[in-house]
Amino acid sequence: MTKVTIFKQQGLYKGFEVSGHSGYADAGEDIVCAAISALTINCINSIETFTNDEFLLDTDEEAGLIRLIFSYKPGSKSELLIDSLALGLREIENENKEYITLDFKEV
Repeated sequence: MTKVTIFKQQGLYKGFEVSGHSGYADAGEDIVCAAISALTINCINSIETFTNDEFLLDTDEEAGLIRLIFSYKPGSKSELLIDSLALGLREIENENKEYITLDFKEV
């Protein structure tokens, strides 16, 4: 199962973590994992390309881990991009509850 945690601090996004493999299908054929990865990587690339917000990024492909933590308070563009990520992941979760969980955590 893939676990997604979106971190908030005083109402603002602090970052997110995606961990684990969905287990929907074998590697290379897992459409749930592919959808989660595409949304997540696109969000990271968009933050990097369209904002000036600095962040730390930690990845471990074998463990299925991607963690982004903002270095400072994120701007409104990053907030919108993570809102969009959460919307897409929530839709995947609604259709695939046994393969993904999405939680918000105050830090």
